[in-house]
Amino acid sequence: MSKMSRYNIAFKGLSQGKHEFLYELDKSFFGAFENSIVEDGQVSVNIVLEKQSALLVLWFYIDGTVNIQCDRCLELFDQPISGKNRIIVKFGEENLDDGDDVIWVSVNDYQLNVAQLMYEFVSLALPIRHVHPDNENGKSVCDPEMIDKLNNLNVSKNDEEDITDSRWDGLKKLLDNE
Repeated sequence: MSKMSRYNIAFKGLSQGKHEFLYELDKSFFGAFENSIVEDGQVSVNIVLEKQSALLVLWFYIDGTVNIQCDRCLELFDQPISGKNRIIVKFGEENLDDGDDVIWVSVNDYQLNVAQLMYEFVSLALPIRHVHPDNENGKSVCDPEMIDKLNNLNVSKNDEEDITDSRWDGLKKLLDNE
């Protein structure tokens, strides 16, 4: 039995109406995905499945913290996340393009694995920039040694203006004449 089989939802035997499923995601879950942005975390995912006669509607409520790498200093830090996402599951043999929030499954299927969906929704809940949050004084809590190295390597705009290629001086004169 695969590690991801615990994230299967057997929908065939469910009655019409709403059903809830609760999953706790941790390091073992995130480690199952190659090249994952998330190293570790404690995330609760509450799935509300509404079974209708012709389709399923799944609401994913995500809340918790994930351990990710800071884009600035490369240290790991805990990033709080939360989100709400919806997926519609339709039944049929054809895989029609109904949008990003619709999944088509065969009429013969009796269960749906939600592991990939949960991973994607956790990834979507992350901010674009992964940077340590500031402390209560408004100061960055990034690794000071790494920030010093970055500041020493930073090229200022004034330094760039002083360095010119003399081969372009003739063309620059044409720009000034306009």
